[in-house]
Amino acid sequence: MQSSARLRHLRIAPRKVRLIADLIRGQPVGKALAVLRYTPKAAAQPVEKLLRSAIANAEDLSKGQVDVDRLFVKTIYVDQGPALRRFLARAMGRATRVNKKTSHVTVVLSDR
Repeated sequence: MQSSARLRHLRIAPRKVRLIADLIRGQPVGKALAVLRYTPKAAAQPVEKLLRSAIANAEDLSKGQVDVDRLFVKTIYVDQGPALRRFLARAMGRATRVNKKTSHVTVVLSDR
């Protein structure tokens, strides 16, 4: 049995979120939640919330029949979302473009 959850338009650059995704890929959900709770990165909190959502989706899909302790993170991947384009004032009347990147995170849980 598989369940998934998606987080779209997260206002953190994908390369920063991938560091967190690599920590929990293939881990049991209990260990993954513990790792995310004590990881001092800004992306850990939204990914933890996403993982909890995927666990709730698994319970809802199976109507409470799934054992949460047997679930593990089968796949987690981070794609780039649309970039917010802003301009920064520079010297002599010029402007520089600043891309504020967003991420789309998808997590898939499965039982052993």
